[in-house]
Amino acid sequence: MDPFIEAAIEEARIGQAEGGIPIGSVIAYRGRIIGRGHNRRVQRGSAILHAEMDALENAGRQPASVYREAVLYTTLSPCAMCSGAILLYGIPKVVIGENQTFIGEETLLRSRGVHVEILQEAVCLELMRNFIANNPALWNEDIGV
Repeated sequence: MDPFIEAAIEEARIGQAEGGIPIGSVIAYRGRIIGRGHNRRVQRGSAILHAEMDALENAGRQPASVYREAVLYTTLSPCAMCSGAILLYGIPKVVIGENQTFIGEETLLRSRGVHVEILQEAVCLELMRNFIANNPALWNEDIGV
């Protein structure tokens, strides 16, 4: 398994252990992780701290040139908010752990030139399927249903 998606899965597990939603993300630049994060909406009472947003926040302020060479890894297909941030910062590639439990804005990302790769990792699927089955109301809140 790709070490960067493994790091995103590790973040998802940390989020779940904290009582949150098991979605994780990392941002890699030139072969190293510059930002890691997990969904912290529950833990922080936040409206916007999805895993991708948390990874961007934890990457800190970076020059545009860094984002234009970065790859964002996420355990779940990115929603409209996170996809907007990917586009805003010009991240050219997104690697998605799975998109069977939720299909985000992959079409939008592709239409704007972002290379989207979907892995369908069994671990990512299992994390989300179990979470959604056990926490349907929280899941619906997270995706705006």
